[in-house]
Amino acid sequence: MSLLQALLEAPAQVLSKTALMEAAWPDTVVEESNLSVQIAALRKLLGPQPDGSEWIATVPRTGYRFAGSVHVLDAAADGALPSSGQPPGFSERPSIAVLPFANVSGDREQAYLADGITEDIITALTKFRWFRVIGRNSSFVYKDKPVDSKQVVRELGVRYVLEGSVRRSGQHIRVSTQLVDAASANQIWAERYEMELTEAFAVQD
Repeated sequence: MSLLQALLEAPAQVLSKTALMEAAWPDTVVEESNLSVQIAALRKLLGPQPDGSEWIATVPRTGYRFAGSVHVLDAAADGALPSSGQPPGFSERPSIAVLPFANVSGDREQAYLADGITEDIITALTKFRWFRVIGRNSSFVYKDKPVDSKQVVRELGVRYVLEGSVRRSGQHIRVSTQLVDAASANQIWAERYEMELTEAFAVQD
């Protein structure tokens, strides 16, 4: 968190490795390898930007910089939602998180199919530049966990949540999905797809 704070406070500026190490480990002697390990952990948590690039860019032989744009919000100080009831970022462009689809077939081996469908939807949605899509690494934090849509609002700052489930019976597949307005928890769209499992990639598509 100290590293992320230092990067966010100097957006687009290159911070030297020394400056970042002083921010994270003040008055402490640590090996430089600790910095790269923590930067890698941050990248994994943040996931990729909509265009596929990293939020934290490496500047060879110098240090790192935060490559995204930073907006300072009044409500961010105490984590409260604005008076409109919408989470930060709503005024910029619509945002969505695709939560890991639940495997409800009772067959653990089918989890790969549910994960594959989720990943393909995330990848497809990132092609639409007019809204923000939460990256896979951030979405999959909620895998196999009961989650409330308002919790996703607080933690990811999104307007919409897409969730669903995959059920298999023999060669028959049923995929159910719902689009939820996360702030109000209202379901605004739902659909169910039924098909024969002839080829896994075809089902995911």
